[in-house]
Amino acid sequence: MWVEPWGPDCIRVRATVLPEMPQRDWSLLPPAKSSANVVIDGELARLSNGRLSATVDRKGRVRFFRSEGGALLAEEIFARTNHPPSRTFKPVGGDLFHAEACFTAFEDERIYGLGQRRHGFLNQKGCVLELTHRNSQVSIPFMVSSRGYGLLWHNPGIGRVELGRTQTRWVAEATRLIDYVVIGGGDCATILERYADITGHAPLLPEWAAGFWQCKLRYRTQEELLNVAREHKRRGLPMSVIVVDYFHWTRMGDWKFDPACWPDPAGMVRELEEMGIKLMVSVWPAVNPDSENYAELDRRNLLVRAERGLNHFFKFRDAGAEHTVIFSLLDTTHPEARAFLWQKLRDNYYRHGIKVWWLDAIEPELSVYDHDTLRFHAGNGLEAACLYPMCQQQAIYEGMRGEGEVEVVTLGRAAFAGSQRYGAAVWSGDIHSTWGDLQQQVRAGLNMGLSGIPWWTTDIGGFFGGAVDSPEFQELIVRWFQYGVFCPLFRLHGWRNSSLEDPETSDPTRGGPNEVWSFGERAYGIIREQLFLRERLRPYIMEQMRAASERGAPPMRPLFFDFPGDPQAWAVEDQFLFGPDVLVAPVLFPGATEREVYLPAGAEWTDAWTGALVKGGKRVAAEAPLERIPIYVRNGRALPIGP
Repeated sequence: MWVEPWGPDCIRVRATVLPEMPQRDWSLLPPAKSSANVVIDGELARLSNGRLSATVDRKGRVRFFRSEGGALLAEEIFARTNHPPSRTFKPVGGDLFHAEACFTAFEDERIYGLGQRRHGFLNQKGCVLELTHRNSQVSIPFMVSSRGYGLLWHNPGIGRVELGRTQTRWVAEATRLIDYVVIGGGDCATILERYADITGHAPLLPEWAAGFWQCKLRYRTQEELLNVAREHKRRGLPMSVIVVDYFHWTRMGDWKFDPACWPDPAGMVRELEEMGIKLMVSVWPAVNPDSENYAELDRRNLLVRAERGLNHFFKFRDAGAEHTVIFSLLDTTHPEARAFLWQKLRDNYYRHGIKVWWLDAIEPELSVYDHDTLRFHAGNGLEAACLYPMCQQQAIYEGMRGEGEVEVVTLGRAAFAGSQRYGAAVWSGDIHSTWGDLQQQVRAGLNMGLSGIPWWTTDIGGFFGGAVDSPEFQELIVRWFQYGVFCPLFRLHGWRNSSLEDPETSDPTRGGPNEVWSFGERAYGIIREQLFLRERLRPYIMEQMRAASERGAPPMRPLFFDFPGDPQAWAVEDQFLFGPDVLVAPVLFPGATEREVYLPAGAEWTDAWTGALVKGGKRVAAEAPLERIPIYVRNGRALPIGP
């Protein structure tokens, strides 16, 4: 077992039953210098490192303490007969072990972070969470505790975490070691800053990315996409990014435009740039066996392999195919595969001026989630699968930086601890157009911010469903837009009228209209105002993006992040702060025209719409007509929100 400082206020613990300690820094950067010291006194060793200290006894049991004293966290210590130790290893083959680490649990503890989940809870105490990625589920094994510490389970393998009443248990299905980092700090802001120090700070979000992103499933041709951008400009509406979604390619794994539908990519990019719009393209890791690149990738062993059976993992449709295709996956855990991918993107997209990348299905999406059959360059799937999305993001980041680019933004459907250092944004996946899904997004986005991913967004309106002529959906998308204004990224997407087929091509993947004017005149008038509200807030948003880059502070965060001394702030899950000065209370139920809002103690709050001043520490009934949601500004901060 190794116990060592890993930068200020952080202590890393590694344990193995192998003869040598495996040294794999999946997410961790080399540690900064710290003022740690060790004292060995008889039966006990103490490591002190800033705000955190740890003791180790002769049986290898580890306890953590605040610098001023007081127990913080401990590996579970059983004094009863026949109970297992706090760390267990069971061989599963080769150098791999099923491993578990157990920690003491506290009845009043609240637990946050741990990526993006669909369970609809902000406080995850009592949950059992799968440690794997799926569409709309992102596993980032970093938690923030209300007791004043953070814990990174430094393991990209498949497993689970049990946040029980009697203990907290981390489980790895196949690993060479137990590896975790405890971060002391006392408050969330310090913990998140230290987490960014050890896993990487996000770059500064480019200013253009703070605006409105237009997307739908899908623009089928270059002219169709350009006409949408032109109409935006004709109406005087702001737009920062427009997206070319899937099936714009010849085949999956070719990574290039179909010239029949996209005859002049460079000209398209030039026209969009003249309108102040960036073009983003969809990039998938799937490789069709008929792709022009398949044979080389297969020969060079740059595809994910099967431990048994065929090297085909993902069943889906493809452009130009009359039948379902069974795809292989690019193995970007291999550095040569990352270089290969970037070479194709550079030759087929970047040279046309395209510099923004949508990394879809990078969990990776699998037809059968049976990770022990996968063989990555980094190891068996059970040992390393959760690393996969970060390797996609690393490929783009390193490729772009190699071309001299300093503004790198990718939008992915998954991420891992450390993805933020590669300019990775995350969206919440293929969710449904329901009020329940909107309610989930508030909690999911807040926990992603507390997982160290500051750039996050949703498909405004949800992805699956949404009949554009339905009054019920029109109300939902208005409320979703009002929420989306205050998400770190502001992006419309969706498969509208999901059963709709293009009458000319019988193509069910094209979907219905999804432009801001598609949802009726009343909805359009309100949505239009949201676009301009976002524009007015962009200077404030960039302030928060600088704080995210420099200090790891999530732009969108729970009330307790800035008001840790207010007990009621810890209990609020359906409101949030956008930066330190804006309190957002989204409307999350149909037909609502008012809602209860809690205003944290220790500040005065101004109703952004009426100018009324309210002292914090109380709940108020706030008006919420369809045209607006309750917004409050802290301590008189002058922001251009209301009339």
